[in-house]
Amino acid sequence: MLDKIILRISEELKIKQEQIAGTVRLLDEDNTVPFIARYRKEITGGLDEVQIQNIAERLEYLRNLQKRKEEVICLIAEQDKLTDELEEKINNAFVLQEVEDLYRPYKQKRKTRASIAKEKGLEPLAQLIWEQNTFTGTLEQYGREYISEEQEIFSLDDVYQGARDIVAEWISDDAEIRKIIRNYAYENAFLESIVRDKSIDKEGKYEQYYEYKESVQKIPPHRIMAVNRGEKEDVLQVKIIVDEEKIYQIIRSVIEKNSKNIFRKELGKALEDAYKRLIAPSIEREIRSSLTEKAEEHAIEVFSRNLKALLLQPPLKDRVVMGIDPGFRTGSKVCVVDKTGKLLDTASIYPHPPQNEKEKAAQIIQALIKKHNVDTIAIGNGTASRETEFFISDLLKNLSGDLKDVLKYTIVDEAGASVYSASALARDEFPDLDVSMRGAVSIARRLQDPLAELVKIEPRSIGVGLYQHDINPKKLEVSLRKVVESAVNFVGVDLNTASVSLLQYVSGINISVAKNIVKYREENGVFRNREELKRVPRLGEKTFIQAAGFLRIPGGDNPLAETPIHPESYQQTERLLKDLGYELEDIRNKNSLKDLSDSLDRLDVLAKAEELNIGVPTLKDIISALKQPGRDPREEFPAPVFRIDVLKMEDLKADMVLKGTVRNVVDFGVFVDIGVEQDGLVHVSEISEEYVENPLDIVQVGDIVNIRILSVDERRKRISLSMKTN
Repeated sequence: MLDKIILRISEELKIKQEQIAGTVRLLDEDNTVPFIARYRKEITGGLDEVQIQNIAERLEYLRNLQKRKEEVICLIAEQDKLTDELEEKINNAFVLQEVEDLYRPYKQKRKTRASIAKEKGLEPLAQLIWEQNTFTGTLEQYGREYISEEQEIFSLDDVYQGARDIVAEWISDDAEIRKIIRNYAYENAFLESIVRDKSIDKEGKYEQYYEYKESVQKIPPHRIMAVNRGEKEDVLQVKIIVDEEKIYQIIRSVIEKNSKNIFRKELGKALEDAYKRLIAPSIEREIRSSLTEKAEEHAIEVFSRNLKALLLQPPLKDRVVMGIDPGFRTGSKVCVVDKTGKLLDTASIYPHPPQNEKEKAAQIIQALIKKHNVDTIAIGNGTASRETEFFISDLLKNLSGDLKDVLKYTIVDEAGASVYSASALARDEFPDLDVSMRGAVSIARRLQDPLAELVKIEPRSIGVGLYQHDINPKKLEVSLRKVVESAVNFVGVDLNTASVSLLQYVSGINISVAKNIVKYREENGVFRNREELKRVPRLGEKTFIQAAGFLRIPGGDNPLAETPIHPESYQQTERLLKDLGYELEDIRNKNSLKDLSDSLDRLDVLAKAEELNIGVPTLKDIISALKQPGRDPREEFPAPVFRIDVLKMEDLKADMVLKGTVRNVVDFGVFVDIGVEQDGLVHVSEISEEYVENPLDIVQVGDIVNIRILSVDERRKRISLSMKTN
């Protein structure tokens, strides 16, 4: 059966069967996706994380489907109703819905109109209607004998109503009929919404959906989510519209065998009832459910891609950072962290109403800057952010000497910082700080190392998506965790500085092992080599293999521990270096490293791989790691935009060209921070001269982009932007 599943996945994903088989074997051995993608390329044929994850998901679905097929076959067999033909149909189904449709006639039902009619003895008459082989006599002649006061059948109408109920259920339970109707509806139906209660929609958020109709095939995901939310809030009434007459024709073409029989009209009434009462409601539910599922999958994909881009923003290394969590009445919280993120100092300032203590606040800020040699200020973008930015900008203009030339500030997206501040993790880390001050520390650290800080926050609390609060929470949580795992393992983790929050996302490591690593580190000092990991409680050989390559030890005993080269390849790596005339320590020598890099460029990779008895993909990865041993892949991404001055909305004019930072990417466009209080929107039509189907194909969160101002609506606080060059 596994061979059939592998063949099916291969056909669906257009990947070779041997690659699928190797990947399935690795997954079944409990290897993680990041580990398989990075260290088992020879087995997978070089599949990336996305492809491996797709295989894992399809494998799980098809295995669950197979389990359900076996259950259904057993349940039908227990009723002595299983035929070879039915069993074959069930086994050949590749969608769960098809299996459930085939099982439907045999499923134990609660009391229905059809079952009541059968109890009253009307099934033989229903059979005559269904078979359509009666050409003589009248309806009265065939129905008269079923009239019975005892059975509460008092008239001919009661007789034929009951018989039609039975026929309607037979039609509804027919898997082929359901499949045809479902396919027709998916291809031809419309989703329609009308206003239910306008008074609830005070801001007019759903106004465009008060009278709205769009093809099920064409409706984009963000509109599905909007309509669903409007319905949930009782603003909208939503339904699926389909051509009923066409449906009746479809059913008739399947079941009608002879139009001359005397029960033709009864059959017609039964099929209309079957569709309206039994089939249509369930098909509508299926379509709505399918649309919502696709919309959720799309929203999760958008959120995931934005989250990954946010997590992979470059770290701001070797900077002493002042973090400011702005506020009005309760003041702005200020902290200073050193180059490693260690908290050095805190203060509260009140430069804004109602206190307006600007001069005192400026003195406090200047004193902290001089005391700790602060070179960067990070301002959170929440409440009072704009006022704080004006305050800091004015302060920087009045600084003297070297500080004026060096010191700059930037705005940091503080989404989720309040969630972290109130968490048990933050309380454990800073038990003596109040919630707002913890937020200031998070803002400062988020600039220094976005990944290390953002992993402390529940991913769904980081606002880089669309309608994320309407998505199935469990599904979103599972998907976003995979994104965080992917980002953490892509970057790698410093074993001697990483928090539990960061370590728990490393391949093979769970939270209890992460805590044990930190505890071991606290009790025994820093790790000197990767082998020492094996002394950590509950970190066995299996976990070591999964995790070791992603855990780095700068300045440790072995220079290879600073690279993503896995310990299982150390021997071949050392032999490679020796063959080229180098020692391990040469990796740490900049002069030797340049010569080594040149030697590696001249290497015959195929011949050397065979000589070392190692796969070509693994050797290529080793070569890449040796050429840049301490490389942080995030350094390739654009750094944050720093400022010394600030703009107001009234400063903006049409056709002004500015640089901005992408804050969020959604289906209909891109939100860009251009240094004023309101992010501007680049509509999807203004992203490029070429047609853009998906904005995420062009830009991602954190990108620095050149934009041109199209229009500014100060009253509505809306800024329209363009990324087009012309």
